[in-house]
Amino acid sequence: MSFKEFNSSLAETDSEVAVIIEHEKKRLNDGLVMIPSESMTSTAVMEATGSVLTSKYAEGYPHKRYYTGAENVDDVETLAIERAKSLFGAEHVNVQPHSGSNANLQAYNAVLRPGDKVLGLRLDQGGHLTHGHAVNLSGKLYEFHQYGVDARTQLLDYDAVLKLAREVKPKLIVSGATAYPRTIDFQAFHEIAQEVGAYSMADIAHIAGLIAGGAHPSPLPFTDIVTTTTHKTLCGPRSAIIMCRNEDRLAQVEGLDEKQAKAAKNLAGKIDKSVFPGSQGGPLEHVIAAKAVCFKQAATPEFKEFAHQIVKNSRALADELLAGGLTLVTGGTDNHLLLIDLTPFGVGKGFEVSEALARAGIYTNRNTVPFDQSTPFKPSGVRLGTPVLTQRGMKEGEMAAVGKWICAIARQPSDEALVERTRGGVAELCGRFPLYA
Repeated sequence: MSFKEFNSSLAETDSEVAVIIEHEKKRLNDGLVMIPSESMTSTAVMEATGSVLTSKYAEGYPHKRYYTGAENVDDVETLAIERAKSLFGAEHVNVQPHSGSNANLQAYNAVLRPGDKVLGLRLDQGGHLTHGHAVNLSGKLYEFHQYGVDARTQLLDYDAVLKLAREVKPKLIVSGATAYPRTIDFQAFHEIAQEVGAYSMADIAHIAGLIAGGAHPSPLPFTDIVTTTTHKTLCGPRSAIIMCRNEDRLAQVEGLDEKQAKAAKNLAGKIDKSVFPGSQGGPLEHVIAAKAVCFKQAATPEFKEFAHQIVKNSRALADELLAGGLTLVTGGTDNHLLLIDLTPFGVGKGFEVSEALARAGIYTNRNTVPFDQSTPFKPSGVRLGTPVLTQRGMKEGEMAAVGKWICAIARQPSDEALVERTRGGVAELCGRFPLYA
């Protein structure tokens, strides 16, 4: 059988998969996607991801490959690197990591040895699994010590982080979050790291698009290592990059003898080696091409306006939820996400409310709240955000309507008549702001 016999459209080749994809397109068009870690990629990004570049094996780096015929992927990977450096103001960028979790583990592997001490934000107070949770490889390989938020304000307590850092004397301090609705002071984290002779690392996966658009302070150029996914608020393909300072940072860390300092001169080189050959083989050059497209789009004035509108919409939604009597973690938001604390309605209500919202066509995710008394799968919070609603062209006025629906269902998640009425309103709103043709 020749290749030509396989080279037909998806609908002709596999109608079952084609139908599932159409179902997903309909779900996206007909519902309000409010999961803050999700965004819709552009047609151009999807075209690059589905291009012939998916067929090329290219172990190594541009102009240092183990395969011939790599001249075109060399060009596209170099383009992605240079665009990312320009977009974020980074000295060095590796665009090969497959995901945010991979990028974090690769960054750790570049500067740590198994058993080294690290500080990271607690998962149940806004951190990520790869920030040292015991069930994750990061928590198994390294001695993570977790910092959290203040019990009263639910804000990061930088004095407490400094105190913990002085006690633990870590080799690396990780900042960044997945469920923290306020501005993160990356400069404060870096200064704490400097004081105790540690590396500073920022995981900006959630807010990378806001940073690119000037709607959140950047951890660059002072932070030693910065990781990010390229989806979420950056609106690119599902993948990641690692950025870092291109200087002899490790040689400045206290406790290294002359031999160790000499061996650790180039941070950029250590990160590149940690990605390949340290943990990955051939890079996904079709996805790297899509990253290049994403970085170009994120550098436009239109994207900057979009990033600021995300925050405006998020704050407008917060105002409506508060006016409707709901409780928000930290009392509001500075970025793209909000975290509703449903504890006043009972511990562990996050699952029930998020499922009711989904039946109404409003997609969120259940999430722990700080000092939650319930379990991660049945937590007391609901996390939601405004990136996709903003992509659809919605503004503050639409956030008021959405907020009213959420307040009503949060109070009566078992009222199916209410859920059905809400679904009708959601469908009408979505019809006025179509997502995909």
